[in-house]
Amino acid sequence: MTPWLVPVTLRGETVTLEPLTAAHHDDLVAATRDGDLASLWYTTIPGPGEMAQEIDRRLALLERGTMLPFAVVERAHGTAVGMTTYMNVDAAVRRVEIGSTWYRARVRRTAVNTESKLLLLGHAFDALECIAVEFRTATHNRASRRAIERLGAKLDGVLRCHTRFANGALRDTCVYSITAAEWPAVRAGLTFELTRPRNARESQPNGY
Repeated sequence: MTPWLVPVTLRGETVTLEPLTAAHHDDLVAATRDGDLASLWYTTIPGPGEMAQEIDRRLALLERGTMLPFAVVERAHGTAVGMTTYMNVDAAVRRVEIGSTWYRARVRRTAVNTESKLLLLGHAFDALECIAVEFRTATHNRASRRAIERLGAKLDGVLRCHTRFANGALRDTCVYSITAAEWPAVRAGLTFELTRPRNARESQPNGY
């Protein structure tokens, strides 16, 4: 593990991002069953029987210094409702990607994703002094693309035939980023989203 990126707990009002461990397994199995997330063809979310293997995979990448995985814990219930990571770590350039993120259906269109991204971006820019943070998603994952764009990220480009979906189809990948210079405005926007009335947020299509 590079000393630049080490496990850390990030605490907000709605969520706590905890370093992922095997102890989160049962909560995450329950979370993936909420909405049958593993059936979504355009993204990769582990099914209940694959959760232990996925946790082991992420922890192995942690040991190699290429990923810092978190469990997203909803503070009101004290249970993990999803996963997220810093990945594709470039310590020399000080650049990371926020990705491999998913949440149980019940917490969609709540403050969970907004606050999680605020915590991750804040740590990346303010503590790690990143020059930029990336987000990547499949071109077919329109909900994810809209969510990334609402954060204030800009589209850098599309990697055509970048990888394959689980069903073998070729995937084009949209690459977005937020730069350090853009972070103050992005932070202000996310903070506003968290503080304005909930009914105003929920009235937005695909909002959270």
